[in-house]
Formats: sequence, C-alpha cells, structure tokens
Amino acid sequence: MDYTATQSGFRQRKLQPDMRQRNSSMDGPEGSQLFEDTSRAAPGTQTGYRNQQAGPQAAGFPGQSILSDPMSNLAMAYGSSLASQGREMVDKNLDRFLPISKLKYYFAVDTVYVGKKLGLLVFPYMHENWEVSYQQDTPVAPRFDVNAPDLYIPSMSFITYVLVAGLALGTQNKFSPELLGVQASSALVWLIMEVLAVLLSLYLVTVNTDLTTIDLLAFSGYKYVGMIIGVVAGLLFGRPAYYLSLLWCCAAIFVFMIRTLRLKLLSEAAAEGRLVRGTRNQLRMYLTMSIAAAQPIFMYWLTYHLIR
Repeated sequence: MDYTATQSGFRQRKLQPDMRQRNSSMDGPEGSQLFEDTSRAAPGTQTGYRNQQAGPQAAGFPGQSILSDPMSNLAMAYGSSLASQGREMVDKNLDRFLPISKLKYYFAVDTVYVGKKLGLLVFPYMHENWEVSYQQDTPVAPRFDVNAPDLYIPSMSFITYVLVAGLALGTQNKFSPELLGVQASSALVWLIMEVLAVLLSLYLVTVNTDLTTIDLLAFSGYKYVGMIIGVVAGLLFGRPAYYLSLLWCCAAIFVFMIRTLRLKLLSEAAAEGRLVRGTRNQLRMYLTMSIAAAQPIFMYWLTYHLIR
C-alpha cells in the first residue's frame, strides 16, 4: 500500500509540470487567447498598403507627361487640322461628282407624283410644259413638279426589272440564283457605263449645264419602266405583244429624253424652238439625240433574251 501511494504521488508530481508547460504555451502574453487576433494589422503593413494605393496617383500616367508637353499639343493640333482639311476636300470632290447630301431631294415623292410620272414616261406626247419649277433659285421637290427628276422610280423599276427577269427565266426553265445575279449585275454595269459615257461626252463638248451625276442616273433609269412593260406583255401575250409594247415604250422614252434634255443641254434659243446655230449648239444637239437614241438600244439589248 505504501508503495502504491508513493507511486501515485510521483505520477501527480510528474504530470503537474507538463500541464503547466502546456498552459504556458497556449496562453499568450495577454492571457488565455485561443486564436490570434488578425483585425489589428501591423503598422508597417498598413503603411505599405497605403503607399501601394497612392503609388499610381503620385507617379502619374505616362501619357500625362506627353500631353503636358507644348510641342506634343502643337503636333496634335496640326494633325487634327490636316485631318479636317482632308475630310473637307474629300467631301467637296465627292459632292461634286456624286452629291450624296442631296439624295433626300430625289426621294421626296408621293403617290400622285409617281402616277403622273409613270403616265408621262409612257405617253409624253401631250405634255407641253417641260421646264422644272424653281423656288428661290432652288428646284422644288419632285412631289410638287412632275418634270423634276427623281430616283425613286428608277430604283424601284430596276428592282422590279430584276424580279420580272427572274420570272421570265423561270418560264424558260433557266432560272438559277447565279443567272439572276448575272442579269442584275449586267444591267447595273450597263447603266454605270452609260452615265460615265455621258459625263465624258459633256466634258469633251464643254457643256456648261446644271445636270448632276444623279440627274443623269435618274434619266437613264427611267427606261426600266418601258422594259418592264415590254417583258410583262411578252410573258402574257407572246412575242408579238413584246415587240409592239417595247416599240411604243422606246418611242415614248426617246421623246421624253429629247424634250427633257434639250432644256438642260441646248441653248435658250433651241429651248424656245428657234433655229440652232453655231458649231457648239450643233454638238449639243447631236449629244442630246445620241443620249435619247441610246435608250431604245439598251431596252432591247437587256430584254430580248427574256422572251421566247
């Protein structure tokens, strides 16, 4: 019994220092704290973080030194002035040959104008006044004057011609998207070549006229109305109806172009019906006749293969 008590007392004395060591290792300098308090960072860490935030602002961006340089500002101003001058030059030359800013005028049409214009294109023989009306030295909108050129009828008639051509090719069992694209592209190329040829002729003859490129494009596009009439008549009633209707439309577009362009190309004396004298006026008359005579040729060339 004495031996057992002595042994248990020895064990208690031996365990007490171990427990004290464990408690001392778990307790920090501020007492018994189980977890480390991370809410309070070290002063050096906070100072470093603040320096990282203020670093880019204090150092500044690389472009700030360039923008603050007077020579760089002068170079940028000079470059912007050159760019603006180049843009103005391009816009001026582009507006000279293709006045895009005036396209809105050529589409200012209504239903009444379209009906009267189509009637004038098909039957121009009874129309007397062919002069374009002006208001304060500017031509009035097409919806107020049937003699004013427009782009609505030429553009719509071109699209309709392509659709009718596809229908005609389908009746011949020749329709294909590629062939329809060839038909549309060939018609567009011929139109552009016609306008360029007229512009070149006006330059060679040295005609001072107010005709613009868009005016010529509009006048050249009116022939698609007669082409549509001819192809539709041929599809409905056969080849004889095609020839008769196309012949009528060719004569109508010839008269329309003569009476319209003579006021633009010929002199005032020729416009009033007096005798044309002088070599230059004769050249203008020949040019007017050539432009008018080219319309029936293109009308037949672009439609004869669509009718059996």
